[in-house]
Amino acid sequence: MKDILRRHSVLQDEVVDIINKQIKMEAQSSAAYLAMAAWCDKAGYDNCAEHFFKQADQEREHQMKFFHYLVDMECDAISPSVGDSQHEFDKLRTVFEKQLEMEIAVTDSIHDMVRVVRKVGDIATEEFLRWFVTEQIEEEYVARRCLELFDVLGEDKIGLGMVEERILSIEYNPEA
Repeated sequence: MKDILRRHSVLQDEVVDIINKQIKMEAQSSAAYLAMAAWCDKAGYDNCAEHFFKQADQEREHQMKFFHYLVDMECDAISPSVGDSQHEFDKLRTVFEKQLEMEIAVTDSIHDMVRVVRKVGDIATEEFLRWFVTEQIEEEYVARRCLELFDVLGEDKIGLGMVEERILSIEYNPEA
């Protein structure tokens, strides 16, 4: 029976293509966050390193959600190759600026995906993407709050120490 089902793709090719592109984007984000974590660790920012290790894990989870969705829908999921990530940064703030840039790019990509599936009338994939739309609200919020710490606390040694101290406590609470 699986042979019969495989002849009929549940998703349109355009949708499969954009999801595979998103799988690659999530994989690249995970790799980039690992590089950021390594830089922070090397520079002695242990809590910031932990923050980016967690981000890397989250991006990998997102990648796998997309991958499993394609597999579950009897489509070709492509395991992506990942290019090099930026490994050197001039200062800690730059690392967090890069995080916000990456999260905004992912949000834009997710929104583009929603527009495509709406255009082709793919209700199932639109429903699947709803979780990612909500997730990106959280991801951008956390990235912005992290970056705002530098504006509030400064970038001298004491300020950076306070950023390091507070970074792991930043959370998104939609009920607040």
